[in-house]
Amino acid sequence: MSEIKRKFDEISTKYNDQRRKFIPCFDDFYGVTRSIASVKTETPNILDIGSGTGLLSAFLFERYPKASFTLIDFSEKMIEMSMERFSGQYNVKYIDDYTKYDFKEKYDLVVSALSIHHLDDKEKEEFYRKCYALLRPDGIIINADQVHGETEYIEELNKTIWFKSIESSGLTKDEILSGYERIKLDKETRLDQQLSWIKDAGFNDVSCVYKYYHFAIMFGRKSG
Repeated sequence: MSEIKRKFDEISTKYNDQRRKFIPCFDDFYGVTRSIASVKTETPNILDIGSGTGLLSAFLFERYPKASFTLIDFSEKMIEMSMERFSGQYNVKYIDDYTKYDFKEKYDLVVSALSIHHLDDKEKEEFYRKCYALLRPDGIIINADQVHGETEYIEELNKTIWFKSIESSGLTKDEILSGYERIKLDKETRLDQQLSWIKDAGFNDVSCVYKYYHFAIMFGRKSG
């Protein structure tokens, strides 16, 4: 994790500007996540794990301006960018390492975007179990992330299309090379395996609600 932290510390100030260029399905990816984050209260307690600069939380803030947000990221520089984004907002708090944090609260929504693929398989499975324990009845988990292709052929196809998109995005050569270095640290897992772990954790209504090549949005609900 130390190498991942270092690389994301380095990119923190440029992260927001580059996201749309690195994610060819940016509008759908974040827009769908916001649209399916439907809970029964206008003041939900929302936990954003691997929050980065607070990009996903900003989308959810548009829908739930009276929500309470807890943003967690292991990069202090990313947290600093989140603080700038939400400057003056009393209902946002920050945690710098969820693996060591002793959670006392329960949440209506647990969300994550482009973060969990940095965990190994055992850690991913534990992540879903922990999310289930943190949610209130009828609470929702949404993991919008990168997934490994179902076969090696599909994996190569997905990555080839993604890299072509990145290289025609307008990013500089140095920005592209830096992005590829970060991608080397990814630990993607197949979508079907992760949906199985979400079910095994106890969630109902488990589904992939959106997929664009290797970008996928996973959903689960904790029964009332």
